[in-house]
Amino acid sequence: MSSRREPDVTRVVVLAGGVGGAKFTLGVREALARRGDPEATVVVNTGDDLWLSGVRLQPDIDSIVYALAGVNDTERGWGRSGDSERVNAELQEWGAGWPWFTLGDLDLGTHLARTGWLREGLTVTQVVERLSARWPLGARLLPMTDAEVDTQIVLADGRRMHFQEWWTRHRASLAPARFENPGIDRARPAPGVAEAIADADIVLVAPSNPVVSIGPILAVPGVSEALAATSATIVGVSPIIGGRVVRGMADVCLAAIGVDTAADAVARHYGARADGGLLDGWLLAEEDAALARDVDAAGIPAVVAPLWMRDAHATAAIVDACLAAAGR
Repeated sequence: MSSRREPDVTRVVVLAGGVGGAKFTLGVREALARRGDPEATVVVNTGDDLWLSGVRLQPDIDSIVYALAGVNDTERGWGRSGDSERVNAELQEWGAGWPWFTLGDLDLGTHLARTGWLREGLTVTQVVERLSARWPLGARLLPMTDAEVDTQIVLADGRRMHFQEWWTRHRASLAPARFENPGIDRARPAPGVAEAIADADIVLVAPSNPVVSIGPILAVPGVSEALAATSATIVGVSPIIGGRVVRGMADVCLAAIGVDTAADAVARHYGARADGGLLDGWLLAEEDAALARDVDAAGIPAVVAPLWMRDAHATAAIVDACLAAAGR
Protein backbone atom coordinates (compact mmCIF):
# COMPACT_ATOMS: atom_id res chain seq x y z
CA MET A 1 0.00 0.00 0.00
CA SER A 2 1.55 3.29 -1.06
CA SER A 3 1.36 6.23 1.33
CA ARG A 4 -1.18 9.00 0.76
CA ARG A 5 -2.66 11.81 2.78
CA GLU A 6 -5.00 10.50 5.44
CA PRO A 7 -8.58 11.30 4.41
CA ASP A 8 -10.92 13.54 6.36
CA VAL A 9 -13.12 11.22 8.40
CA THR A 10 -16.41 12.48 9.72
CA ARG A 11 -18.63 9.39 9.62
CA VAL A 12 -17.34 6.18 11.19
CA VAL A 13 -19.22 2.91 11.57
CA VAL A 14 -17.90 0.09 13.75
CA LEU A 15 -19.02 -3.55 13.63
CA ALA A 16 -18.45 -4.97 17.11
CA GLY A 17 -19.34 -7.50 19.74
CA GLY A 18 -17.98 -8.95 22.96
CA VAL A 19 -15.33 -7.62 25.31
CA GLY A 20 -12.94 -7.04 22.40
CA GLY A 21 -15.55 -4.92 20.69
CA ALA A 22 -16.12 -2.91 23.87
CA LYS A 23 -12.40 -2.19 24.26
CA PHE A 24 -12.07 -1.27 20.61
CA THR A 25 -15.03 1.11 20.81
CA LEU A 26 -13.32 2.96 23.67
CA GLY A 27 -10.34 3.52 21.39
CA VAL A 28 -12.56 4.68 18.56
CA ARG A 29 -14.17 7.26 20.82
CA GLU A 30 -10.80 8.58 21.99
CA ALA A 31 -9.28 8.68 18.49
CA LEU A 32 -12.24 10.58 17.07
CA ALA A 33 -12.45 12.95 20.03
CA ARG A 34 -8.86 14.05 19.39
CA ARG A 35 -9.84 14.91 15.82
CA GLY A 36 -12.95 16.81 16.81
CA ASP A 37 -15.03 14.39 14.77
CA PRO A 38 -18.63 13.51 15.65
CA GLU A 39 -19.69 10.29 17.31
CA ALA A 40 -19.15 6.92 15.71
CA THR A 41 -22.05 4.58 15.06
CA VAL A 42 -21.45 1.13 16.54
CA VAL A 43 -23.46 -1.75 15.09
CA VAL A 44 -23.52 -4.34 17.86
CA ASN A 45 -23.97 -8.10 17.68
CA THR A 46 -27.18 -9.34 19.31
CA GLY A 47 -26.67 -13.03 18.59
CA ASP A 48 -25.49 -13.51 22.20
CA ASP A 49 -28.87 -12.35 23.55
CA LEU A 50 -31.04 -14.68 25.61
CA TRP A 51 -34.01 -14.99 27.93
CA LEU A 52 -33.12 -16.07 31.46
CA SER A 53 -35.34 -16.09 34.57
CA GLY A 54 -37.94 -14.13 32.62
CA VAL A 55 -35.67 -11.24 31.64
CA ARG A 56 -33.98 -10.39 28.35
CA LEU A 57 -30.20 -10.23 28.44
CA GLN A 58 -28.08 -8.52 25.77
CA PRO A 59 -24.48 -9.19 26.83
CA ASP A 60 -22.71 -7.42 23.95
CA ILE A 61 -24.92 -4.33 24.07
CA ASP A 62 -24.42 -4.07 27.83
CA SER A 63 -20.65 -4.63 27.65
CA ILE A 64 -20.26 -1.72 25.25
CA VAL A 65 -22.67 0.55 27.14
CA TYR A 66 -20.92 -0.14 30.45
CA ALA A 67 -17.45 0.31 28.96
CA LEU A 68 -18.28 3.65 27.34
CA ALA A 69 -19.99 4.78 30.54
CA GLY A 70 -16.93 3.82 32.60
CA VAL A 71 -18.94 1.56 34.90
CA ASN A 72 -17.78 -1.83 33.59
CA ASP A 73 -15.97 -4.43 35.66
CA THR A 74 -12.52 -4.37 34.08
CA GLU A 75 -11.28 -7.27 36.22
CA ARG A 76 -13.88 -9.80 35.14
CA GLY A 77 -14.35 -8.25 31.72
CA TRP A 78 -18.15 -8.24 31.97
CA GLY A 79 -20.88 -6.73 34.13
CA ARG A 80 -20.83 -3.64 36.36
CA SER A 81 -17.98 -2.61 38.61
CA GLY A 82 -18.64 -2.91 42.32
CA ASP A 83 -21.68 -5.11 41.73
CA SER A 84 -23.16 -7.49 44.29
CA GLU A 85 -24.87 -10.82 43.72
CA ARG A 86 -27.54 -11.00 46.40
CA VAL A 87 -30.46 -11.49 44.00
CA ASN A 88 -28.50 -14.05 42.03
CA ALA A 89 -27.91 -16.05 45.22
CA GLU A 90 -31.63 -15.98 45.96
CA LEU A 91 -32.44 -17.15 42.44
CA GLN A 92 -30.10 -20.09 42.99
CA GLU A 93 -31.89 -20.95 46.24
CA TRP A 94 -35.11 -21.16 44.23
CA GLY A 95 -33.44 -23.30 41.61
CA ALA A 96 -34.07 -20.61 39.02
CA GLY A 97 -31.79 -19.46 36.24
CA TRP A 98 -28.44 -21.07 35.53
CA PRO A 99 -26.10 -21.71 38.48
CA TRP A 100 -23.10 -21.13 36.22
CA PHE A 101 -24.37 -17.82 34.80
CA THR A 102 -24.12 -14.99 37.32
CA LEU A 103 -26.42 -11.98 37.24
CA GLY A 104 -25.13 -9.04 39.27
CA ASP A 105 -27.69 -6.92 41.10
CA LEU A 106 -26.91 -3.71 39.17
CA ASP A 107 -26.73 -5.68 35.95
CA LEU A 108 -30.10 -7.26 36.73
CA GLY A 109 -31.55 -3.75 37.04
CA THR A 110 -30.55 -3.18 33.41
CA HIS A 111 -32.17 -6.44 32.35
CA LEU A 112 -35.39 -5.65 34.21
CA ALA A 113 -35.60 -2.19 32.66
CA ARG A 114 -35.00 -3.65 29.20
CA THR A 115 -37.56 -6.40 29.66
CA GLY A 116 -40.19 -3.96 30.89
CA TRP A 117 -39.68 -1.71 27.89
CA LEU A 118 -39.86 -4.65 25.50
CA ARG A 119 -43.07 -5.82 27.17
CA GLU A 120 -44.47 -2.33 26.68
CA GLY A 121 -43.87 -2.63 22.95
CA LEU A 122 -40.57 -0.83 22.41
CA THR A 123 -38.25 -2.25 19.78
CA VAL A 124 -34.73 -3.35 20.60
CA THR A 125 -33.44 -0.23 18.84
CA GLN A 126 -35.61 1.98 21.04
CA VAL A 127 -34.49 0.11 24.15
CA VAL A 128 -30.82 0.55 23.25
CA GLU A 129 -31.47 4.26 22.72
CA ARG A 130 -32.94 4.52 26.23
CA LEU A 131 -30.06 2.59 27.76
CA SER A 132 -27.58 4.82 25.94
CA ALA A 133 -29.24 8.00 27.21
CA ARG A 134 -28.29 7.39 30.85
CA TRP A 135 -24.62 8.23 30.35
CA PRO A 136 -22.71 10.43 27.85
CA LEU A 137 -21.33 7.52 25.82
CA GLY A 138 -19.77 9.49 22.97
CA ALA A 139 -21.01 6.95 20.43
CA ARG A 140 -24.31 5.96 18.87
CA LEU A 141 -25.17 2.30 19.46
CA LEU A 142 -27.43 0.32 17.16
CA PRO A 143 -28.36 -3.36 17.49
CA MET A 144 -27.71 -5.34 14.32
CA THR A 145 -31.43 -6.18 14.14
CA ASP A 146 -34.61 -5.81 16.16
CA ALA A 147 -35.40 -9.50 15.63
CA GLU A 148 -34.56 -12.25 18.12
CA VAL A 149 -31.87 -14.35 16.43
CA ASP A 150 -30.07 -15.91 19.38
CA THR A 151 -27.03 -18.02 18.49
CA GLN A 152 -27.50 -21.77 18.83
CA ILE A 153 -24.69 -24.32 18.87
CA VAL A 154 -25.22 -27.63 17.11
CA LEU A 155 -22.78 -30.11 18.61
CA ALA A 156 -21.04 -32.89 16.75
CA ASP A 157 -23.42 -35.40 18.39
CA GLY A 158 -26.48 -33.46 17.19
CA ARG A 159 -27.40 -31.82 20.49
CA ARG A 160 -28.35 -28.14 20.51
CA MET A 161 -27.77 -25.51 23.14
CA HIS A 162 -27.72 -21.75 23.45
CA PHE A 163 -24.39 -20.13 22.75
CA GLN A 164 -24.16 -18.83 26.33
CA GLU A 165 -24.48 -22.33 27.78
CA TRP A 166 -21.78 -23.64 25.44
CA TRP A 167 -19.51 -20.64 26.04
CA THR A 168 -19.98 -19.98 29.76
CA ARG A 169 -20.87 -23.35 31.25
CA HIS A 170 -18.81 -25.63 29.04
CA ARG A 171 -16.07 -23.11 28.13
CA ALA A 172 -16.37 -24.18 24.47
CA SER A 173 -15.10 -27.66 25.41
CA LEU A 174 -17.87 -29.48 23.53
CA ALA A 175 -17.07 -29.97 19.84
CA PRO A 176 -19.33 -27.74 17.73
CA ALA A 177 -20.50 -28.87 14.32
CA ARG A 178 -21.97 -25.51 13.36
CA PHE A 179 -23.38 -22.21 14.61
CA GLU A 180 -26.93 -21.15 13.76
CA ASN A 181 -29.11 -18.10 14.30
CA PRO A 182 -32.66 -19.39 13.84
CA GLY A 183 -34.87 -16.85 12.10
CA ILE A 184 -32.03 -14.68 10.85
CA ASP A 185 -33.06 -15.27 7.24
CA ARG A 186 -36.24 -13.32 8.02
CA ALA A 187 -34.50 -10.59 10.02
CA ARG A 188 -33.78 -7.10 8.77
CA PRO A 189 -31.13 -4.59 9.79
CA ALA A 190 -32.24 -2.42 12.69
CA PRO A 191 -33.42 1.06 11.67
CA GLY A 192 -30.40 3.22 10.90
CA VAL A 193 -27.91 0.41 10.31
CA ALA A 194 -28.00 0.32 6.51
CA GLU A 195 -28.21 4.11 6.36
CA ALA A 196 -25.17 4.53 8.62
CA ILE A 197 -23.14 2.13 6.49
CA ALA A 198 -24.21 3.88 3.29
CA ASP A 199 -23.22 7.30 4.64
CA ALA A 200 -19.95 6.22 6.29
CA ASP A 201 -16.49 7.40 5.32
CA ILE A 202 -14.92 4.34 6.92
CA VAL A 203 -16.25 1.09 8.37
CA LEU A 204 -14.11 -0.58 11.04
CA VAL A 205 -14.41 -4.29 11.81
CA ALA A 206 -13.45 -4.64 15.46
CA PRO A 207 -11.13 -7.43 16.64
CA SER A 208 -14.17 -9.35 17.88
CA ASN A 209 -14.82 -13.07 17.45
CA PRO A 210 -15.20 -13.46 13.66
CA VAL A 211 -17.67 -16.34 13.99
CA VAL A 212 -20.09 -15.50 16.80
CA SER A 213 -19.68 -11.71 17.12
CA ILE A 214 -19.07 -10.39 13.61
CA GLY A 215 -20.57 -13.37 11.78
CA PRO A 216 -24.17 -12.78 12.96
CA ILE A 217 -23.98 -9.09 12.00
CA LEU A 218 -22.92 -9.99 8.46
CA ALA A 219 -25.60 -12.70 8.29
CA VAL A 220 -28.49 -10.27 8.77
CA PRO A 221 -30.02 -9.94 5.29
CA GLY A 222 -29.20 -6.49 3.96
CA VAL A 223 -26.05 -5.84 6.01
CA SER A 224 -23.56 -7.48 3.66
CA GLU A 225 -25.33 -5.83 0.73
CA ALA A 226 -25.01 -2.44 2.40
CA LEU A 227 -21.32 -3.06 3.04
CA ALA A 228 -20.76 -4.10 -0.58
CA ALA A 229 -22.49 -0.96 -1.86
CA THR A 230 -21.00 1.67 0.47
CA SER A 231 -18.36 4.07 -0.79
CA ALA A 232 -16.66 3.81 2.61
CA THR A 233 -13.35 2.04 3.05
CA ILE A 234 -13.72 -1.12 5.15
CA VAL A 235 -10.77 -1.89 7.41
CA GLY A 236 -10.59 -4.82 9.81
CA VAL A 237 -8.39 -5.45 12.83
CA SER A 238 -7.07 -8.95 13.47
CA PRO A 239 -8.34 -10.65 16.65
CA ILE A 240 -5.39 -13.02 16.41
CA ILE A 241 -1.92 -12.02 17.62
CA GLY A 242 1.03 -14.33 17.15
CA GLY A 243 -1.21 -17.25 16.23
CA ARG A 244 -3.25 -16.97 19.43
CA VAL A 245 -6.63 -15.54 20.34
CA VAL A 246 -6.37 -12.48 22.55
CA ARG A 247 -9.34 -13.45 24.72
CA GLY A 248 -12.00 -16.13 24.85
CA MET A 249 -12.27 -19.27 22.74
CA ALA A 250 -12.45 -17.87 19.22
CA ASP A 251 -9.96 -20.52 18.12
CA VAL A 252 -12.57 -23.22 18.76
CA CYS A 253 -15.14 -21.25 16.75
CA LEU A 254 -12.71 -20.74 13.87
CA ALA A 255 -11.74 -24.41 13.81
CA ALA A 256 -15.42 -25.38 13.59
CA ILE A 257 -15.75 -23.46 10.31
CA GLY A 258 -12.42 -24.65 8.96
CA VAL A 259 -10.39 -21.48 9.55
CA ASP A 260 -6.92 -21.59 11.12
CA THR A 261 -6.16 -19.48 14.18
CA ALA A 262 -3.94 -17.11 12.23
CA ALA A 263 -4.23 -13.46 11.27
CA ASP A 264 -3.92 -14.15 7.55
CA ALA A 265 -6.49 -16.97 7.70
CA VAL A 266 -9.07 -14.69 9.34
CA ALA A 267 -8.41 -12.03 6.69
CA ARG A 268 -9.05 -14.60 3.96
CA HIS A 269 -12.18 -15.72 5.81
CA TYR A 270 -13.57 -12.20 5.53
CA GLY A 271 -12.26 -11.91 1.99
CA ALA A 272 -11.16 -9.07 -0.26
CA ARG A 273 -13.91 -6.63 -1.12
CA ALA A 274 -12.59 -6.44 -4.66
CA ASP A 275 -13.38 -10.16 -4.97
CA GLY A 276 -16.83 -10.02 -3.38
CA GLY A 277 -15.61 -10.23 0.24
CA LEU A 278 -15.64 -7.67 3.01
CA LEU A 279 -12.26 -5.99 3.42
CA ASP A 280 -10.41 -3.10 1.80
CA GLY A 281 -7.64 -3.30 4.40
CA TRP A 282 -6.45 -5.47 7.31
CA LEU A 283 -4.37 -4.63 10.36
CA LEU A 284 -1.98 -7.31 11.58
CA ALA A 285 0.03 -7.29 14.78
CA GLU A 286 3.76 -6.74 14.70
CA GLU A 287 4.12 -10.35 15.82
CA ASP A 288 2.47 -11.40 12.55
CA ALA A 289 4.41 -9.12 10.21
CA ALA A 290 5.63 -12.12 8.22
CA LEU A 291 2.01 -12.84 7.21
CA ALA A 292 1.47 -9.43 5.60
CA ARG A 293 2.65 -10.67 2.22
CA ASP A 294 0.09 -13.50 2.30
CA VAL A 295 -2.69 -11.05 3.14
CA ASP A 296 -1.61 -8.76 0.30
CA ALA A 297 -1.60 -11.77 -2.02
CA ALA A 298 -5.22 -12.41 -1.08
CA GLY A 299 -6.08 -8.97 -2.44
CA ILE A 300 -6.39 -7.32 0.96
CA PRO A 301 -3.89 -4.49 1.58
CA ALA A 302 -2.14 -5.25 4.87
CA VAL A 303 -0.87 -2.85 7.52
CA VAL A 304 1.37 -3.96 10.39
CA ALA A 305 0.83 -2.15 13.71
CA PRO A 306 0.89 -2.78 17.49
CA LEU A 307 -2.49 -4.39 18.26
CA TRP A 308 -2.48 -4.98 22.01
CA MET A 309 -5.44 -3.03 23.45
CA ARG A 310 -3.77 -2.38 26.82
CA ASP A 311 -5.74 0.81 27.44
CA ALA A 312 -7.83 3.38 25.58
CA HIS A 313 -4.73 5.29 24.45
CA ALA A 314 -3.11 2.20 22.92
CA THR A 315 -6.40 1.26 21.30
CA ALA A 316 -6.83 4.78 19.91
CA ALA A 317 -3.45 4.32 18.21
CA ILE A 318 -4.84 1.19 16.55
CA VAL A 319 -7.81 3.20 15.32
CA ASP A 320 -5.43 5.88 14.03
CA ALA A 321 -3.65 3.17 12.05
CA CYS A 322 -7.01 2.06 10.62
CA LEU A 323 -7.83 5.62 9.55
CA ALA A 324 -4.39 6.01 8.02
CA ALA A 325 -4.83 2.73 6.16
CA ALA A 326 -7.99 4.09 4.58
CA GLY A 327 -5.94 6.78 2.84
CA ARG A 328 -3.35 4.47 1.32
